[in-house]
Amino acid sequence: MRNDEALTVDEVAEILQVSRNTVYALKSRGELASFKVGRKLRFSYTDVQAYIAKSKTSREPEVVPVKQGGRFVICGQDVILDVLSNYVTQAGVECLRSYIGSYDALTALYKDDVQVASAHLWDSATGEYNVPFVQKLLPSTPAVVVNLTYRTQGLYVAKGNPLDLHAWEDLGEQGVRLINREKGAGSRVLLDESLRAHGINPYKIEGYGDEVQSHIAVASMVARGRADVAVGSEKIARQVKGIDFVPLKKERYDLVFKQSAFETPGIKAMLGILESGLLREEFASLGGYDTSDMGRIMWMG
Repeated sequence: MRNDEALTVDEVAEILQVSRNTVYALKSRGELASFKVGRKLRFSYTDVQAYIAKSKTSREPEVVPVKQGGRFVICGQDVILDVLSNYVTQAGVECLRSYIGSYDALTALYKDDVQVASAHLWDSATGEYNVPFVQKLLPSTPAVVVNLTYRTQGLYVAKGNPLDLHAWEDLGEQGVRLINREKGAGSRVLLDESLRAHGINPYKIEGYGDEVQSHIAVASMVARGRADVAVGSEKIARQVKGIDFVPLKKERYDLVFKQSAFETPGIKAMLGILESGLLREEFASLGGYDTSDMGRIMWMG
C-alpha cells in the first residue's frame, strides 16, 4: 500500500477495526485528517498510520481508573470490542476505546491507563494463551481473564498459494517475502513464538523487519503482491480480495481486568452483557468467531 494512497471510510474502518461511525467521529474531532475527492471523503494511508502510531503511544491525562471515578476504557483492536463498548454505554456506563495491541494493552492495564485489556498472546513454553503474559506483565496484581471469543490465525498468501506455503517452517524458505505486524501485536507474538519453537532465525526471513499495524494492512500488502505472506486472522482474509488463507492455529481472545475492579459499574455492565447472550448471538452468525465460551472466566490469580 502506497503512503499517498487515498482510502475510503470503509477501508479506514477495516484498518482501524472500528465502525464507520467511529471513523466519522475521529474526522469530526480532528483526530484523523481527511480530504475530498469530488464529493467523496477520503483519507491518506500515511495519516491513518500516523493516527495508529499516536494512539499506541499517547496517554490521555483525563482518563483515570474507574475506582477513582474516571471513565471506562476497553483496549484492543477487534471490531467486536467496538460493539461491546456500545452495549456498555447503552447500559449507562460511558465507555471509551483504545486501539493498541495485546502486549501494550496489558501494560496499559497494569498502569491503570485502561480498565480492560484484550489479549491473544500465545506462549510457546507452556502452550497457553494469555495467562503467562498476564502473570509477567501484571506482577503482584490479582487479575481476571474472561473469554471473549476464539479466532483462527494463519497465513495470508496470494490467490492459489503459488509458493505452496502451508506451515511455519515454510517461512524460512529462501525467496519468501514476509510483511510483519508491529511488536506486541498478538499475531506478531504468535509468529515469533512459532519461529522460535521451530528453530527458525526470524532475521533470515526477507521482510521480517517490515511492519504495518493491522490485519487488513498486511492482508492488503499480500493481495497487492508487495509481500508473499503475512500472519493474521481468518475473518480478515474473507474481506480482502486476491488472497487465500492457510489456517494454522485456533487462538483464544480474552478480556483481562484487575480483581479490584470486579464490583465497579463498568466491569459489572460488561460481564452482564457477555452473560446475556446478545453479543454471542450477534457475532456467532458473522463467521470467523467461535463464541461458545464467551463470558467464561478462564483464570483468576
